[in-house]
Amino acid sequence: MRLTILGSGSPEAYIRRASSGYLLEIGEDKILFDCGGGVFDNLVRSGRLPSDITHLFFTHLHTDHMMDYARLVHAAWDEGAPPLKVWGPKPIARQTELLFGKDGVLSPDLVARTELEPSKQVWVARGGALPRPWPAPEVTEISPGFSFEGNGWSLQSCEVPHAQPAFDCMAFSVTAGDKKFVYSGDAGICPALSELQSDADFLVHWCYRLSSDDVHPAISQFSPTPEDIAKSAQASGVKRLLISHFRIHMDSEEGHASARQEMADHFDGPSGIAEDLEVYTI
Repeated sequence: MRLTILGSGSPEAYIRRASSGYLLEIGEDKILFDCGGGVFDNLVRSGRLPSDITHLFFTHLHTDHMMDYARLVHAAWDEGAPPLKVWGPKPIARQTELLFGKDGVLSPDLVARTELEPSKQVWVARGGALPRPWPAPEVTEISPGFSFEGNGWSLQSCEVPHAQPAFDCMAFSVTAGDKKFVYSGDAGICPALSELQSDADFLVHWCYRLSSDDVHPAISQFSPTPEDIAKSAQASGVKRLLISHFRIHMDSEEGHASARQEMADHFDGPSGIAEDLEVYTI
C-alpha cells in the first residue's frame, strides 16, 4: 500500500494545507478517502489525473471532507473516464443528484457541453462519441459497519462520534495482505475505533486541537489531543501514527513541538504530523 496525503488541514482557508483527502494505492486501485477543498489540486500536483481514481469513500459529509467532490467527478467525466464509484453516508445520493441531475446546479454547464454544436465537435475531436452522456457517479449510500471487498484488499468501517445526529460519521480500515491502514475520519476516542485500529500498521487520526487550547467542553468531548490520540494508539497496538487535520494556529513551531513531544511520551512507535503531498509506504 502507498499513502499520499492530499489534504491535511481543516475548513480554514490556508495555503499550507488543503482540507481532508487521503489517497491509498493498492495494485491498480487508487482509493480516495474524502475530497475536501484543495484536494483536487493536490491530486493533480501529485502527478495523478482525476480519472485515475477508482474508488471514493466519504467518512462524513462536512464540506471540508467533500467540497471538491463535484470538481473531481466533472473533471474525470471530461477526461472520458467511466462513472466514478462512490460510497458515503446519506444524503450523498441526493447531493449528487442536486449537482449532476437534470435540474441540478451544474445543469446549465452540462447542457452547454453536451448540446451546443461547438462543444460537441470539441468532444468528438478529443475522441468522444455522440450523444455525450452526463456525469453519472455510481453512488452507494452506506452506514457504519459497512464492509467492502476490493481486488486484493478489504475495507471495514465503524461509527465514530463527531457530528451526530446531523449525519453518520465513520472511520475506515483497509487490509491488504498482512498490512492494515486505518483512517479515523473526524473522530472522538471511542471503543469502536479502538477495535478498528487494533494492531494497525498505520493510523491517520484527526487532531483538531492542542492540549494547551482553551476550548468549550462540547469541543473537547469529541476532539482528542495529541496525548489522547497517542495513548489510544498505544493501547490498540498501532505500529505507526500520523496526526492530521491541523488548524492554522496549531502550525507554529511551538505547536508542532508540543504535539510531537506528547506523541513521543505516550506512543512507542514512529509518529508525526501529516503534511500535504507526503508519501508513505505501508
